[in-house]
Amino acid sequence: QVQLVESGGGLVQPGGSLRLTCAASGLTFSSYTMGWFRQAPGKAREFLAAIRTNGDNKYYADSVKGRFTISRDNAKNTVTLQMISLKPEDTAVYYCAADYLGWGARTVDEYDYWGQGTQVTVSS
Repeated sequence: QVQLVESGGGLVQPGGSLRLTCAASGLTFSSYTMGWFRQAPGKAREFLAAIRTNGDNKYYADSVKGRFTISRDNAKNTVTLQMISLKPEDTAVYYCAADYLGWGARTVDEYDYWGQGTQVTVSS
């Protein structure tokens, strides 16, 4: 079955960096647009970034543009989210998601598969 497994979360100080990785299995990875979302307690799940199948088209939420970078490796079936200049308001559970032949949607409903999430806490 399809599995998306996120890793790389943890506790980081404000201004610090983290690199999240999502490993996919059970699907033809190169046919899926991959997205990253996050959800803070009491808030809706929020779009962060998406990358289309060939890796050339990337989309970012305004809140993370310039600080977060999405990339993918179709040979390794992985998608990463490099995060710099982290702020306390970036604290959330971070999820990766897969959208079959997607165009880079920013809405939760467009995505077919989801990982279980990884916690990112930004605090001094």
